Amino acid sequence: MLTDLLKADRSVRRFDATHSIDRDTLIELVSLTRFCASGRNAQPLRYRLVTDPDECSRLFPALAWAGYYKDWAGPAESERPTAYMVQCLDTTLGNDCLCDDGLQLQAITLGATAKGLAGCIIKAFNKSAVVEALRIDPRYTPRYVLALGRAAEKVRLVDLGEDGDFRYYRDSQSNQCVPKRAVADLII
Repeated sequence: MLTDLLKADRSVRRFDATHSIDRDTLIELVSLTRFCASGRNAQPLRYRLVTDPDECSRLFPALAWAGYYKDWAGPAESERPTAYMVQCLDTTLGNDCLCDDGLQLQAITLGATAKGLAGCIIKAFNKSAVVEALRIDPRYTPRYVLALGRAAEKVRLVDLGEDGDFRYYRDSQSNQCVPKRAVADLII
């Protein structure tokens, strides 16, 4: 059921660094984006695939992890993702991808979840450092970085408390807890 897949598709920030992901798996996940809706049907997004350990190491310092965890600098070396996709806008097709970026990222993360993998969509990153680390052609503008790997943490969905605090947090067992609003709160 789609609901179960959506509930399982959570942002993970700690991965099993011993589990590698091959390029063919990333290509399979990118292929899902071909079937997503696209504003104007322009299909302007491209993906820079990263599976090489050296490239992963060069990319990692350009990323910011979990803004709500002020005392956490990101995953330790043994918890780092083993693959990334850098979603880029092909500027020869325009300067706006409308809502294509989110649609495609959700398709990819749902596909990854269905394969037993996990991801974290990252918007907070040093764009010029990413371009330099991966030698991305100037015609492509990075929009998001998707970290991928096998999860090394549990994520629990919890009801949003009466205080309205929607920030994710870690519980006493170090599980990541993600507050979600009730459906009644989503309807006006």
